[in-house]
Amino acid sequence: MPEDFHFLLLPGFSALGFMSAVEPLRVANRFRTELYRWHVLSIDGAPVRASNGIPVAAEAACADVERVDTVFVVAGFEPLACYTRALGDWLRQQHRHGATLGGIDTGSFVLAEAGLFDASQPLTVHWEALAAFRERYPRLKATQELFEIDARRITCAGGTASIDMMLDLIGRRHGAELAAVISEQFVVSRIRQRSDSQRLEIAARYGVHNRKLIQVIGTMQRHMENPLGSDALAQEVSITRRQLERLFSATLNDTPTRFYQNLRLDRARELLQQTDMSITSVCVACGFESPSHFSRAYRARFGMSPRNDRCATR
Repeated sequence: MPEDFHFLLLPGFSALGFMSAVEPLRVANRFRTELYRWHVLSIDGAPVRASNGIPVAAEAACADVERVDTVFVVAGFEPLACYTRALGDWLRQQHRHGATLGGIDTGSFVLAEAGLFDASQPLTVHWEALAAFRERYPRLKATQELFEIDARRITCAGGTASIDMMLDLIGRRHGAELAAVISEQFVVSRIRQRSDSQRLEIAARYGVHNRKLIQVIGTMQRHMENPLGSDALAQEVSITRRQLERLFSATLNDTPTRFYQNLRLDRARELLQQTDMSITSVCVACGFESPSHFSRAYRARFGMSPRNDRCATR
């Protein structure tokens, strides 16, 4: 019997994350006799528009489907905008019936909101939403992995990581050789492991190769709520503050203070756009000394106030 996968698409879902999950199933069927079937669901049975504006037809409303074997919730920005008690009830019902539940991109938010993760159960989301997830669900074990497969929970960061997740699942069920054949069809030269990084390494992202600079940027990223001063950052890599400033200026045409502040402002924007945290709470979480300082810095970087930026995305 073919294995059935259901995909519950939420408005604004990631088209890339969805198609990257479906296409490996299609190619698997090309090389073996109908190993998989897939079905598209929506909340109300109507077509669902992806974040890129393309509508995708649904076969049914999720409430009209009594039982599934595996269902992936596929979401994008604002994954909880369409969350309802009825949706949570349906997902919990599938769990009680023994279904495997999955989340693609930010789909894990929906499963978490429905109370479908144990505190010890690893899960993942798209890196851009990770901080927001951890703020909203601090007791859950959110990781930075490409995907997590644990008992009856499968979560994935979305994007092309959906390919790697599906190839892993196909390899477990039907062998590594078939997974490799499918990978080659997509001109993917290496199947990534779950522990591979979601993001480019610091060196590639910022175009830097100095080890001390890379280490300092990593330290900045780990200390957002309680920022370290330039002296402390310099001590981390055994150089003087002046040497650190010259290093930033020569390599990034920036100062350590401004670079660090921009990292924290970028994090603040993620939290404002993807959570319901108050502006004051975001200010504190990102290490700003006062709401007024935060608002001035935010406006200088993004051209609008934190409040207006949040309203523009809702």
